[in-house]
Amino acid sequence: MFKSLYLGRPFGIRTFVHWSFWILLAFVAFINMKAGLAAILLTILMIIAVFGCVLLHEFGHALTARRFGINTHDIVLYPIGGIARLERMPEQPSKEFLIAIAGPAVNFVIAFLLWMIDGFDTHVSNEHMQLMAIEKEFIEELLLINLVLGIFNLLPAFPMDGGRVLRSLLATRLSYLRATEIATFIGMILAGGMVLLGFLTGNPILFLIAVFVWMAGGAELAYVRHRHGTRVRTPFDQGGDGPTIDV
Repeated sequence: MFKSLYLGRPFGIRTFVHWSFWILLAFVAFINMKAGLAAILLTILMIIAVFGCVLLHEFGHALTARRFGINTHDIVLYPIGGIARLERMPEQPSKEFLIAIAGPAVNFVIAFLLWMIDGFDTHVSNEHMQLMAIEKEFIEELLLINLVLGIFNLLPAFPMDGGRVLRSLLATRLSYLRATEIATFIGMILAGGMVLLGFLTGNPILFLIAVFVWMAGGAELAYVRHRHGTRVRTPFDQGGDGPTIDV
């Protein structure tokens, strides 16, 4: 059995890189072989930078949750993103909102800082112009990726942060259970739209995301119903316990 790489306990939270992450790096190296060693190293450096931002995103969730007395079991980085396993998700709308929004907020702050760095007017000699151009392109690409990460995570569908943000807003007027049902339903409509868009564009990634959203939404709804002692089921109910994590 392969083991995850232990990175330590930053902020007192156990942090791991899942073993499948190395498959991603190997795949990237393979598809860039013809481009040369420099291209491979630059691409791997970008992946490491992106996942560093993902890790900061997860710490945003974990440290905000800690302010409300909620600990985090661990944070694990996967090739598809990161997961912070919180002890629980509070049912108080304001607390859930702040915990959920903290992750995307980190990405937007990173994007802003990169934008400021990119705007510095640096005068360099001609022999360093090519290196500066590479650095500028790297910064701008990382900036764009952080914007995309922040916006994508705000989509109103579980397990994205936007699903929890939507539920927290609905829960200010409705019961937590009813808010979860509505947020789940909206997320599954969004999943259906992803399937349609994937069919029209021929993009299989959208199909995979749609399946993930559908299953995660059903699991979250089943988990909340279980906590509230509800046994009513709908066609969207996947059964089982939902995750007590932020993604």
